[in-house]
Amino acid sequence: MAQHSLLSFGHGYSASRVGRALLARGWEVLGTTRSQERAEAMRAEGVTPLIWPLTDLSVLDRATHLLVSAGPDEAGDPVLGALGPEIARRSYAWAGYLSTTGVYGDRAGGWVDETSVRRPATRRGALRAAAEDAWLELFLAHGLPLHIFRLAGIYGPGRGPFEKVRRGTARRIVKPGQVFSRIHVDDIAQAVLASIDHPEPGGIYNICDDDPAPPEAVIEEAARLLRVPVPEAVPIEAAEMSPMARSFYAESKRVSNARMKTELGVALKYPDYRAGLRALLAEEEGGAG
Repeated sequence: MAQHSLLSFGHGYSASRVGRALLARGWEVLGTTRSQERAEAMRAEGVTPLIWPLTDLSVLDRATHLLVSAGPDEAGDPVLGALGPEIARRSYAWAGYLSTTGVYGDRAGGWVDETSVRRPATRRGALRAAAEDAWLELFLAHGLPLHIFRLAGIYGPGRGPFEKVRRGTARRIVKPGQVFSRIHVDDIAQAVLASIDHPEPGGIYNICDDDPAPPEAVIEEAARLLRVPVPEAVPIEAAEMSPMARSFYAESKRVSNARMKTELGVALKYPDYRAGLRALLAEEEGGAG
């Protein structure tokens, strides 16, 4: 086997960026998925796909590092539900859990850091908070070298606003005083790798950029970069949104990334959405991203 082997549970958008970076270092990367189609795409990237739920638990012995990003549901964290005791009785060099800044809830635009009391305002945030606690129990009771990463709103290749702006379907939904924190997927990857390189078991880190901003400002910047008219502003009261989209507007906060910078030594590639959008557009248009 490879000297280092990452087992990634729920090998999705963010985890795949971490996996790509580790493959470039010569690591073995194994990732779970429920989809045969997704398994083929993972194999093409050099990842060894594992169909969930696992039937062969020998991969738990093969792995040296664990990364968990599979979403919890009302039954709790699916990985712990299926494999918690098996993981607890094994030793790993590092384990990471990708959570969300949604665990902090609404702060009416105020600042939060990792010492802030969690007050999730949405079902999604509450489920993640419960999953954090369940994983931390393995750290406290069994010494699992756990690290928790609370991710802000994720964007990156394939998850930018440009396509909607080009199609004319983007909306500038305005809620006075609303601010979000964001993070480019490449900066998530470099934060996770920094933790792998310098583990601090029990560490909790907010992963976000330096510039919490109103959501409509991102659409405005995308339109400016594309040199197209800025979409008309729509008051939130008049906006039709999915329950998931509306849940994001239920929370307004500014998230501090000071611990990520000081303890993990992360220098953000994209310190604000403007830098991130410029790089995305350059990549989409075939330039150097």
